[in-house]
Amino acid sequence: MSTDVQVRGPRVRDVIAVGRPAFWVVSIVPYYTGILLATHRLIPPFEEWPRLIVGAVVMGPLVWLAVLAVNDAYDLPSDRLNPRKAKSPLLDGRITLRAAKRLAFAAAVAAVGLSLHVGIVFALGVLLAVLLGYAYSVPPVRLKTRAGFDVAVNALALGAFGPLAGWAAINPDLSDFPWLMGLQGTLAAVGLYLPTTLADLDADRAAGYQTIAVRFGARTTYLIGYGAWIAAAALSVILAATGTIIPRSMLPLEVVMVPVLIAAYRKLIGPHQSFKGIITLATLFLLPCATFALTYTGVL
Repeated sequence: MSTDVQVRGPRVRDVIAVGRPAFWVVSIVPYYTGILLATHRLIPPFEEWPRLIVGAVVMGPLVWLAVLAVNDAYDLPSDRLNPRKAKSPLLDGRITLRAAKRLAFAAAVAAVGLSLHVGIVFALGVLLAVLLGYAYSVPPVRLKTRAGFDVAVNALALGAFGPLAGWAAINPDLSDFPWLMGLQGTLAAVGLYLPTTLADLDADRAAGYQTIAVRFGARTTYLIGYGAWIAAAALSVILAATGTIIPRSMLPLEVVMVPVLIAAYRKLIGPHQSFKGIITLATLFLLPCATFALTYTGVL
């Protein structure tokens, strides 16, 4: 009995490692934002909690495991050249290539199956997200190696799909969804995602992957990301100034925070990028996001 436990324990940890728990918050926060937009409440109605918790499990662990396991399986040539991936379970043999593909498929099936308990519109969105994840990684489509598509898939998934999923979990009618917030989120996601392509530039170039950073170079990729970040910040000021979605009471904070966020991007992000700067910038971005949540729901 004790031997079984010792064998299974590392396997569970390895599966979790492939799913990257640190990434779960990247989709759960936008998911919660969609719930907040739909309910105008910091804490949704208690009777909605069971479905919303299922939705969070789908959006966090299951979807990420589905898309990251298949991505790891098809990214082995560049991962072997990338010091950042040195501790990957696939690289050191803790998980085989076949097992990674089976994990991806099982997680995808579980994600779509569980999402049906949240709602059909939500489930269709999850199915689309999983299919895009496969299209991003799996040949012959492999959008990761098609400059521009690599950015579009990730930015739309993080900036627009997350809030849409949260909204759909509460209200399957998407006609009233505040699409300008989806645009603002997508622009911010472009600004945050492009530096990750810079961090992997050398490994992707050596492996022959035509990511946007490989195609256009570090400087141009950085400037595109910086421009998208400035556009997202400017849009938030316009929305606050006109009282569109963002309460007008947030305008003073927006006027102060926007220059700070723009300056922080210039300071923390550069053509030769590490993930430390990205994490710091994303953490700073949470301040206006939290203030929006409080003002939008009437707490402030």
